[in-house]
Amino acid sequence: MNFPDNLKYTKDHEWILVEGDEAKIGITEFAQGELGDIVFVDISSEGETLDAEEVFGSVEAVKTVSELYMPVSGEILEVNAELENAPETVNSDPYGNGWMVRVKLNDASQVDGLMSAEEYRSMVGA
Repeated sequence: MNFPDNLKYTKDHEWILVEGDEAKIGITEFAQGELGDIVFVDISSEGETLDAEEVFGSVEAVKTVSELYMPVSGEILEVNAELENAPETVNSDPYGNGWMVRVKLNDASQVDGLMSAEEYRSMVGA
C-alpha cells in the first residue's frame, strides 16, 4: 500500500499536500480500498471557510457513504470537477487526479499536528 512521504495524514483517512499557503486534500489509498468502488463524490462546500475536522463533503461507494473531514481550517477554493463525471478516479489515483478539494490555509501550523506517512502506516497496520 502506498503512503507518500510528502503528504500528511489524518485519523479519518484524509491526506493533505501543502503547496505554499494552499493545499490539496483527498482520501488515502487505504480509505478508498476500505470503501470499495466509489460511485459518487458530493462536495458542495466550495467558497466556504471551514474549521479543522468539519465535514466538507461525502463519498458514496456501492455499499456505504463516508463523510469527508477537513484536516486543517481553511477556505475551499476549488472542488475537483473531474470527480463529478469520473468518481472512480479516487479509486485509481487517490493521491493524484483523485484529489477532492484545494484550500487556502488559515493556519499552516495546523499541518504540524497531522500524522507523517510512517505514523499513518502504523495506525492502519500496513
